[in-house]
Amino acid sequence: MFQRLASALLATTLGLFASSALAADYGTPDTTAVAVANNADLIIELGAGVSTQPAYEGANNYIVSGFPIVSLQYLNLPGLFEIGSPEESRGGFRLAPSFRFIDKRNAADYPELSGTRALDETYQLGLRAGYEFPIYETFNAEIYGEARYAFGEADGFVGNAGVDFISRPTQAWELKLGPTTSFADNNYMSTYFSVTPIESLASRGRLSAYEADGGFKTVGVRGSARYEFRPNWFINANAAYDRMVGDAKDSPIVKVGSEDQFFAGIGLSHRFSLDLF
Repeated sequence: MFQRLASALLATTLGLFASSALAADYGTPDTTAVAVANNADLIIELGAGVSTQPAYEGANNYIVSGFPIVSLQYLNLPGLFEIGSPEESRGGFRLAPSFRFIDKRNAADYPELSGTRALDETYQLGLRAGYEFPIYETFNAEIYGEARYAFGEADGFVGNAGVDFISRPTQAWELKLGPTTSFADNNYMSTYFSVTPIESLASRGRLSAYEADGGFKTVGVRGSARYEFRPNWFINANAAYDRMVGDAKDSPIVKVGSEDQFFAGIGLSHRFSLDLF
């Protein structure tokens, strides 16, 4: 059922993109200028999409799942502070929610994990902070970090950090590419990468007993493209490659799976500009 819904959303998204591409001489209005004229105090982008990703941390097979799109471009609380800018290309300090969902893992579904205990879902919730600054007229860079608390099957703190190089060659296009790394604390790493002696015995020795400690989990590169095909409506495409490092790389879970992790997704979003005060 979920895969049928995901396929329907993907088909609708691609259909919207195709119809917009056939519209001749279509011009995108300066929505950020409109936002300024309307004295917008909040500019936020909301949407959803579908992606393909590893079935579990360190897997060599993939699943399709949904993901939300939440981006805070600008927030103004008069007399207190401003976050971001009404003109997106100006950059500045940005703050946004950060979340991730880790699906359940069951050895009955993945024979390579035979002998390991079943893991329930894990939810991650936190914040993303970044600072974007101009380099050239249509070329910016952003340094960012994310910190999330994991709860559910795994408890602990996880996060990401990286640099995005951003190009906005036209008003309609935004392109991003840059290196990234992820990390996690002892509790999280132990849940997903450790193998207890009992699990090792249950696997008939195929998985060695192993205790994973906290630290860096992956290094990689991420890229994205966003196209405004109608005023305030966007097609979002993204892709990423992560390489397991540290204790994650040495885990028997990863050795029977893959150190190389690939991600790709496409989604639809809408930008809202609100005058709050």
